[in-house]
Order: sequence, then structure tokens, then C-alpha cells
Amino acid sequence: MTDPSGRALPEITELDAFFWTSGADGRLRFQECASCATLIHPPQPVCRHCRGTTMAERAVSGFATLIGFTVSHRFRVPGLPAPYVVAQVAIEEDPRVRLTTNAIGCDPGDLRLGMRMEVVFENVEDVWLPLFRPAAEQGEPAPLPRDEIEPEQMPRYVRPMPVTEKFEDKVAISGIGASRIGRRLMVPPLSLTVAACQEAVADAGLDLADIDGLATYPGAGAFGGFAEGGVTALESALGIRPTWYNGGAETFGPGGSLIAAMLAVAGGLARHVLCFRTLWEATHTELMRQGRIGAGGGGRVGGGGAWIRPFGAVSAAHTLAQNAQRHFHRYGTTRETLGWIALNQRANAALNPSAVYRDPMTMEDYLQARPITTPFGLYDCDVPCDGAIAVIVSAVDAARDLAKPPVLVEAVGTQIVERLEWDQSTLTHEPQVLGQAAHLWTRTSLRPSDVDVALLYDGFTINCLSWIEALGFCGIGEAKDFLDGGKNIARDGVLPLNTHGGQLSHGRTHGMGLVHEAIVQLRGEGGERQVADAGVAVVSSGGLTPSGVILLRSDT
Repeated sequence: MTDPSGRALPEITELDAFFWTSGADGRLRFQECASCATLIHPPQPVCRHCRGTTMAERAVSGFATLIGFTVSHRFRVPGLPAPYVVAQVAIEEDPRVRLTTNAIGCDPGDLRLGMRMEVVFENVEDVWLPLFRPAAEQGEPAPLPRDEIEPEQMPRYVRPMPVTEKFEDKVAISGIGASRIGRRLMVPPLSLTVAACQEAVADAGLDLADIDGLATYPGAGAFGGFAEGGVTALESALGIRPTWYNGGAETFGPGGSLIAAMLAVAGGLARHVLCFRTLWEATHTELMRQGRIGAGGGGRVGGGGAWIRPFGAVSAAHTLAQNAQRHFHRYGTTRETLGWIALNQRANAALNPSAVYRDPMTMEDYLQARPITTPFGLYDCDVPCDGAIAVIVSAVDAARDLAKPPVLVEAVGTQIVERLEWDQSTLTHEPQVLGQAAHLWTRTSLRPSDVDVALLYDGFTINCLSWIEALGFCGIGEAKDFLDGGKNIARDGVLPLNTHGGQLSHGRTHGMGLVHEAIVQLRGEGGERQVADAGVAVVSSGGLTPSGVILLRSDT
């Protein structure tokens, strides 16, 4: 199944060298805290449980429980010809410790959650990669391990508001704009950014001279088709000279620039902050295919990717597919459950002229689509596209004097409660939605029943399902019944969802398109897709990595 030549290899550091070389004698080793005897993975200079700083190494049996797997059909990775199996196992000595790996030596159709697995090392250069195969002796399948914090426990870990005055009351959304959105537009990404920003400024009735703040995600850097160059690129093009600016990936999700801008405006650093997000992934991929730009990469994998990419887990799909599988296993969710989300988004996109995909789709179309990485098929995945979205955050008093009625900010949810590492975090839901959702409801007296329209992040169908449950629109594990038939999430249902088509059909605008649609709905500008009397909207941004969620309301 594996070909060592070309397989991505991890960087070996002083902290983790013992792990990547421990297979030389056939033993699997982990870092152990000398103070509390807890296994720590990935290795750290401090124990997250007791804060001890004296570490040792401990050899374990090499047996583990299979807690997730996905058969990767679409991705072609050097050294791992498709199809291959990305798996997660929980170490027998401490199920809190998990490894991303490859399941080998078996037919993928014979794999079952809860199987006992044993380590088999593959030596590539100076690295011993721990792969796993089914153990010879199998008992009853083991249950899924418990999360460090289970979903129902999240609220107890949410910190109370440190002050009674809410910064959200000082800010409003005053303008929105969007560039053309489409597949392979083959135009410079900065031109899309400029178009969206100019439209947002005009929509608010402002001039560029009024803009005194800039904010974006992920900012400048080697992000390929996921950015245009950040604040540096836009300021150089437009000459705005902001008094405050911010750009970076470690924020409250892809739409986190808005929350950062709100804090700047509430703190008096700016009056009108122009927030923007640009993707040109479709064009970037086409240019790589044509050889007109380099694919990048090369060398060894460092950082968090070192623990997953050597095993072909090169996409968020590989992690989230296993979260979906575990949700199926624990709660009885099915592919059809996810299908109702995809069908809803497509039905809404049919009423949105800017959506990439507008053709009708049936449940049969969804179920018969080509597999990507099980249980995900093509329509479980969002649509790579080119496009830019811009949103202006203004001081609320200034916003009320502008061209459009302001949209007010009721509350935000930002707290990190769950572990951040993809394969060490929440098992059954997309990580980084349960904690942020619980945090949101501590900052407002409104409840889920007050929400008129929901714009929930749908990079994959399971993302959207996770936010629905996390935000309390149904109970944890109850999405199967809530989504059955799709009526509850239709435009005339109890929770109109992603009314513009979402990222699954409108296009992958990384959360900012969701914000744009929330403003459209709260202004009553949705045309054929308008939700009647929409006064409160919830918008989520991201998940898996740090995310944020915002509750918005009309100024009535």
C-alpha cells in the first residue's frame, strides 16, 4: 500500500527525536511527565495536566484502539497512491493519547471502529513511521474514548464576562461588498480584493479617505491561493494609511478579522475598519497545473503538520471525515443526514445569481457522487473558487449616519475550550465549535429560538452539522432527526440555513461570504431568497482551527 519513495517526512527536533527514531528497536515511545506519570503527545516542554516540567520517555506496548479511519480516494500523495487509509488510533495505555497513522495489512472494508491495532514501523531515511495493522487477537470492539471535555461539559469551562459593559454595543456593520465569484477567473487576486473593498465603501456611503483601519485573514505570507498578500498588498494599492491594522491566521476563524476590528473600534483606535478576505484557489490550482507557478513545498514537514502529513492526511477532509464517521457511530447519523445539508444549500443557490453551482440536485445525485475520502463524496465538500468579500465595521454612532441601516452586533463567541491539535481534539464534532458556541450564549440574553436565519460554516457538511448542534438548535447527537427531510433548515423552516447557497454551492469564501449574506438578510435585500422578517442572524466562521461566532441583529 505504501511506497517509501517520496513520502513526506517530519522534521526531527530535539523535542521529538526520541519519538521518530524509537522504532529502531521496534518499541513505540511517548513523552511522560515525571511528576504525574501522564503520557504527553505531541511532546511538550510542560505537562498540560499538572504543569510539571520534568519529562521522561516511556516505551508502551504498541497496541491501540482504532477510533477513526477514512479511505482517501481523491488525494494523490507521493509515496501513498490512492486509495489509502488515513486512521486515528488511541493508545492502549492512555486513550487520551492519539496518533494519526495509516492502517495497513488489511482490506479497508474489514476495518471497524473499536478494533485492536498493533504498531508496525516503516523505516524511511532516519525516520521510523508508526503504522498500524489489526492485531491478531480481537476481542469485543472497544468503545470510543471520551473527550477531554465532553460536549455537555463545555458550558462549565466557559469564562464569565469579565466586565458588564459589552464592546459589541459600540460597533455595527455599515457596508458590504463582493467581487465577481467564479471558477478560474484567471485574474490577479488583488484586483478581486480592490473590487470588493470599493463596493463595500460605496455601500456604506463612505469614501476611502474615511477608512482608518484594515483587517484581514490570513494576512501576508505563503498562503498560495488563500490570500492576495494581506494588509500590505491592499494598503500599497490604495494608500489608505490606517491608524490600526491587523492580519494573521491565529484569530477567530477566517472571519476573525471582523471581531478584531470590533475590538479596535470599541477601543477607539479606528472609526471605520475595512475587513476583507480573498481566495483565488481555483486559479492558483490551474496555474500550477500549467506550470506557470511552482507548487511550493519540498523538504520536511514541520510544526503541527509533522504529526499528520507523513501519513497522507493532507487536507482538513481527512480529519473531518473521521469526525463524521464517529458521529455516525455514536449517534446513528447517516450519509443522508449530511445530504440534506448539501441539498438545502443547492436549493438556495438556485436563487442566487452569484453562486457557482445552481443546477438542481437530488439525494440520489448526492449519494452517487464520486467519493473523496469516506464518508465524504464530492457534494460534502465546498467549492474552490475565486472571489473576495469585504465588510466594514464602524462605530455604532457613526454607522447610524451612513447610507444603509446599520446591522448591530449582539454578541460574539471566541473562547478556546477544546484542544487545538486536529487529532487530539473533539472526536464526534468538528473541533472548535462547541466551546465557541457555548461562549456566545454567555454574552447575550437571546437564545437559539430567537435566531431567524443561520449562516453556518460549511467547508464540509459535517462542519455545518456540528455548528447546528453546538449552537443548540437541536441537542447533541440529534441532528439526524432535526435534518431529516431538510424541512427544518429550508428558507421557510424553523432555521433557514445558508440562504445564499453556502460554501457548498455558492463557493468557498471562507466564512466572509456567510457574513455578507447575514447582512443582506437583516437588511431585507435577499430578493427571492429573502427570509421574511429576519431580525436576528447567527454567523459562524471556521472550526477545526480557532474559530468565532457572531450574533447580529437589525437596528429596530
